[in-house]
Amino acid sequence: MIALVGVFVLAARTPAYAGENVFVEVRPSTVQAGSRVDLRASCDRNNDRQAEVTSDAFGRVVLRPHDQRWGGNAPNSDAPDANRADSGFLTGAVTVPPGTAPGDYPVELRCPNGNRASTVLTVLNMSQPSKGPATGGGGTAGGRGMGSLLLAGGLVTAAVVAGLGLFGSRRRPGSP
Repeated sequence: MIALVGVFVLAARTPAYAGENVFVEVRPSTVQAGSRVDLRASCDRNNDRQAEVTSDAFGRVVLRPHDQRWGGNAPNSDAPDANRADSGFLTGAVTVPPGTAPGDYPVELRCPNGNRASTVLTVLNMSQPSKGPATGGGGTAGGRGMGSLLLAGGLVTAAVVAGLGLFGSRRRPGSP
């Protein structure tokens, strides 16, 4: 009986508030220096006001409330046209400068209500592949290449073998 009462008490209890919904996301989280990243954040119940994101990777960015009336963002916003999944969040975008050193950079969100959140942006600085050396069209520099000589030699050898095969397979007159 006591167990049954305990089950009813636990089932009737209202769920506890799980805490504030404060976060910041960087998409993609790993980029080449010089690439653009999208930022999405939540300041819990204050997503109707701007918030600030800072990082040594790109400086200071102001995130604005996502507004469906303008295709995702307010007019003249630098933020990309976000999809409906961003509705109710703070959004923005920034380009990581091309000269940014490779490494992991903290990205800090500061909400107007004093809440904070952070994540990490990984910046790569891979060198762009270069063209090969200008050595000409291939082959040897002074005339025909080895490929042409090998092809001609192979054709001559095949013709000689075929001719010998025909000559050797002829029957002599009077042989069975």
